[in-house]
Amino acid sequence: MLLPRWGHLRCFSSSSSSLSHLSLISSLLNKCSTLKHIAQAHAFMLHRGLDMDAVLLSKLILACSLLGFTDLAYSIFKHRECHDVYVYNTMIRSLCRAGFAKDAIFLFNGIQATGLRPDTYSFPFALKAAAHLSVLELGQELHGQIVRLGFGLDVHVLTGLIHMYSFCGGIDHARKVFDRIPQRDVVVWNAMVAGYVRHGELESARVLFEQMPERNVISWTAVIAGYAQMNRAAEAIEIFRRMQLEGGVDPDEIALLAALSACAQLGALDLGEWIHRYIEKRGFYKIVPLMNALIDMYAKCGNIEEALNVFESMQSRSVITWTTMIAGFALHGLGDEALYMFKRMEMQNVKPNDVTFIAILSACSHAGQTDLGRWYFDNMSSCYNVEPKIEHYGCMVDLLGRAGCLKEARDLIRDMPFKANAAIWGALLAAARTCGDVELGEYALRKLIEVEPHNSGNYTLLSNIYAAHGKWEGVGKLRKMMKVESVKKVPGGSSIEVDGTVHEFTSRDGSHPCFKMIYEVLYSIDGHLRICRFSPMLYGE
Repeated sequence: MLLPRWGHLRCFSSSSSSLSHLSLISSLLNKCSTLKHIAQAHAFMLHRGLDMDAVLLSKLILACSLLGFTDLAYSIFKHRECHDVYVYNTMIRSLCRAGFAKDAIFLFNGIQATGLRPDTYSFPFALKAAAHLSVLELGQELHGQIVRLGFGLDVHVLTGLIHMYSFCGGIDHARKVFDRIPQRDVVVWNAMVAGYVRHGELESARVLFEQMPERNVISWTAVIAGYAQMNRAAEAIEIFRRMQLEGGVDPDEIALLAALSACAQLGALDLGEWIHRYIEKRGFYKIVPLMNALIDMYAKCGNIEEALNVFESMQSRSVITWTTMIAGFALHGLGDEALYMFKRMEMQNVKPNDVTFIAILSACSHAGQTDLGRWYFDNMSSCYNVEPKIEHYGCMVDLLGRAGCLKEARDLIRDMPFKANAAIWGALLAAARTCGDVELGEYALRKLIEVEPHNSGNYTLLSNIYAAHGKWEGVGKLRKMMKVESVKKVPGGSSIEVDGTVHEFTSRDGSHPCFKMIYEVLYSIDGHLRICRFSPMLYGE
């Protein structure tokens, strides 16, 4: 029980000062962990009139919201006869944290209606609510109030403005605010860098990052995460290594997540293993998202055994953990192992989500379990309460195509409740190539050109179908079509990590310092393969 018995409290009241009461209830509010605790504390405050104290009332409101009882917090707020701006700020902050951004703005607008004046804490909370709503006009209206009320030089308010404009699509407005701040601390710099990253303007973010007089872990993490999210893994790893060497900053779990994502993209296993050791050394192994990222990294870097070791070592697993492991097995063509892992997941009463079924359908495809894949797809909704999305239809087209059921795949596309996207038509084109169906390949390509006319990979797939059937006239027509449509063939690329350095290669790229030595080895391998009567497609032939 949180509070002493009421009889004891009455005795305590008669022999103690009101200051002691304030100290007692303040301490107890910090320890509230259940609705019963909240009710006891509230009753105690009402009995002694302590709800008139703005600090205590704010603590009670905050305690309610932190436990998820935002409606109760608002009810307590509304039933107090007299408010001050401190209590308003707490309630606005609580509403914003709970996702009730519109209510937070409505309450903010009510501050001045009661004769009070917003302060330097009111505006950052209101700006955060406007950012959640992504309404630029609302943010600009708040900006006008900030200027009118004389808060245009407050760094905390201006940082909130940068954050708001970044979320609402006004990155140029954010930069104007940033440029007008005479004394910028690291928080202001971080807000502007993060704003550029959010808009995908990585070059601008990098330029600003390099100009920063001081950087903290948030600064480094924002840039690392930005590069990783934009699939520019090499730059993400470069910045991560710089943080280690010159930053004097220890990476936190967010930076490690971004770095692991980059390692997974590039296949940078050595760095991924270093991060694994760092996680264990720092005691981060209890952070489930980090361990999930480790599983994904090991699987994508080719070490499925270590991915499984990480999975088995986890004391707590989320649905993402199970899904990542299933997807890892499927990626390695280990369909049976993936399906067995799904059975384990069901035995642990973990409810699968839509991403889980993408992994399962992929596993069925790799395992040749066409009938089982059909069953999972047909029963996702009825048995698992997961509605099929267009991604699941794409997986089914791939599964049916691999099994040679091209008519069924085409009928599935025709009857699905979504308009087919590039992934769907791409899966059908790939299936047509696998089965050598020229007519279906032409049909799929026509549909693909409507969706993404400048993707050279689509033309290449159909060209391969023509070539396999000796239809060189068709190959020539495709090349002519690509020229007319100004479709440029994107060169293939690969990467490999050697001694902690990631080396990237693209077709016909001779910029690597060891270019000649590499090609001498490739020619040697090519020669041995030809002696064995195997003709590989090397050097972009």
